Order: sequence, then C-alpha cells, then structure tokens
Amino acid sequence: MTCPVLELTQQLIKCRSVSPEDAGCQDLLIDRLKAVGFTIEDMTFGDTRNFWAYRGGNGPTLAFAGHTDVVPSGDESKWTNPPYEPTLRDGMIYGRGAADMKGSLAAMVVAAERFVEANPDHQGRLAFLITSDEEASAVNGTVKVVEQLTARKEKVEYCLVGEPSSTERVGDVVKNGRRGSMTGNLYIHGIQGHVAYPHLADNPIHKAAPMLHELVNEIWDEGNEFFPPTSMQIANMAAGTGSNNVIPGELYVQFNFRFSTESTVESIKARVKDLLDRHQLNYKLEWNVSGLPFLTPRGHLVDAVINAIEHYGEITPQLLTTGGTSDGRFIAQMGTQVVELGPVNATIHKVDECVHAADLQLLSRMYQRIMEQLIV
Repeated sequence: MTCPVLELTQQLIKCRSVSPEDAGCQDLLIDRLKAVGFTIEDMTFGDTRNFWAYRGGNGPTLAFAGHTDVVPSGDESKWTNPPYEPTLRDGMIYGRGAADMKGSLAAMVVAAERFVEANPDHQGRLAFLITSDEEASAVNGTVKVVEQLTARKEKVEYCLVGEPSSTERVGDVVKNGRRGSMTGNLYIHGIQGHVAYPHLADNPIHKAAPMLHELVNEIWDEGNEFFPPTSMQIANMAAGTGSNNVIPGELYVQFNFRFSTESTVESIKARVKDLLDRHQLNYKLEWNVSGLPFLTPRGHLVDAVINAIEHYGEITPQLLTTGGTSDGRFIAQMGTQVVELGPVNATIHKVDECVHAADLQLLSRMYQRIMEQLIV
C-alpha cells in the first residue's frame, strides 16, 4: 500500500533545490493544492520563488508556512546514498531536506487534502506560505510575502511553521517563540607600525582587549519564564598583515546577540556604544538586525497544537523558544500567533540527513487535527 506523505516527500527530495533554487518543488505542491480548490498567487521576488495559496470562507485564517530550499549537500561521496536520491532504509527516509523541511511540506499538503475531502465547506480559511529562500539570505522570501500581505491588509490569525522542532520524538518540543538575532561588525582603528617601535604605532588589538573582556563577560539580562538570558558570542576576528613584525592598523570583530524579550535592539546598541566609549576607542560599528524576538502564549493555536500532539503522539510537548531563527519571525510581525512543529531535528544539515517515515505520517495527522480544531 502506498503512502501519500512518503511519495510526495520523495518527489520533493529528488529536486536539487539548493537555496535559493526551488528546482520544481513548488510546482509539485501547487498542482496538489490546485486540485483541491486552492487559489494560488505567485509571489516571486528577485531570485526567489514564493507562493501564497488559500482556500475557504470568511472565518479565521490558519496558514502553514515552509521552505522548499535546502542547504548544500557537501561532499556527496560521504553520503551512504546520493543526497538527491531518496532512499528508504530501516524505516528511515534519507535525503537532503528529508527533515528540513521537505517531509514537513509533504505532511502539510497531504493533511490539507484529507481535511478538504472531509470538510469541503470549511468556514475558516486554510492557507500556505511557501518560499525558496529560508536557508540562505532570507531577503526575497517570506519577509517580502509578508510585506505584500500586510500592504493589502490580509489578516492571518494563526500560522504553523513546519521547521524540525522535535528532539527525540515527534511533538516532544513545540517552538512557541524565538529569540531575536542581531550582529555587530566592529572596526577598531589604530596606527600601523613596526613591532620594534611601538611608540610610533597604536595597536588596536591591545587597545580593544579590555573592552572585549567586558563584552564577553557582560550580563545582558536574566531572561524570563519563556526565554533564556540574552547571549553574545564573538564569531569572527581579523587583524594584521600576516607578518610578525607589523603592528596592525585595524582590528575587525564580529559578534552576534541572541536576545530575549527582556532586551531590545535599542537597549543592546546603547549598552555596546557605552562600553566602547568608556574605553575611548576609535571605532566604527555597523549593525544588522536579522530578527526580532516573538512569543505566542497559550491560546487557540498553542492549545490546538498541544491537543493534536497529545491525541496522536500521546505525549505533552514542551513549549520552548531556544535554537536559531526561523521565518516565523517575519510572520509574527503581522500580529499572528505562530508556532513551529515539525520532525526530529537530529540530522538536519548533516550528511545522511534522515527522518523516520512513520513520523511524517504521524505529523500529517497532527496537522490535520489542528486544522479541524481551528477552521472547521
């Protein structure tokens, strides 16, 4: 007996959709959704293909969001089977994107097909927001679709993102929020010179060292019941000419904040500026904010997700906000309740990425039950 979720997952894995390429994935999804009455809007921006699909009446909107792009496979010779040739082995389906997140996409679409067959006249609106630019720059993907929807005053009450949120069993973790992310690119200016004549130079590494010590040891906030404390990590440093007898003229330091709702972009910027100024450094600092923190507390969406997991998974999920960013950060800016529920994330971005085949079928049933609770 064939399994629609596994069949569609395999079809998607065969598409070599390395970000921001879609490589035919969205055509597969669109054909399935059109067949059950969805209206499809192409929302391509630049090099990124996106679409918005919807079906239903005037009730609240439940959107399922996901991405068809994947990270590069790396050295394909290190894979047990070629990464774009889906392989079923010992109950697992292997292939790039199996867990992140082509399996989720298949589970969503098959859930929608079953839901529509059982509820052809559902009162609420069922929607899909699909991008091919999540794993790379995330510039022309979900953020642009959200801008379009916001400009025309679309209302999306609920959104489920199919990112692989689970850790050991499907549904053991649901992400009901994410930390914000912002990166500082700091250039500390000195005066280049000969190491034998330090009085004629100004070493920016030496000047910056006390400041960097404080930056690393600073407590930014204590977090709260939903978020861990804000963290800061230095990601890159560069200085020097490569010669052992030249004092560098500039030090470059790149650092990233993952911040809770206890801190803001403005408060972090102000505290870093104060630190730099107190150490009387000659510097230039550029900021890039890639996402703001968001939180979806208990309510209709979270309760429906918990109910579906308890019903089919027979476990009660943890609600966590840990991990990296996701496209949920853009959707939440619409005032939408957003959660992430997807397969086990143990092998994402790795060689031999895989997911339990049975987990995808279970996930599809959970998605369908969430639809039944929110938009029937």
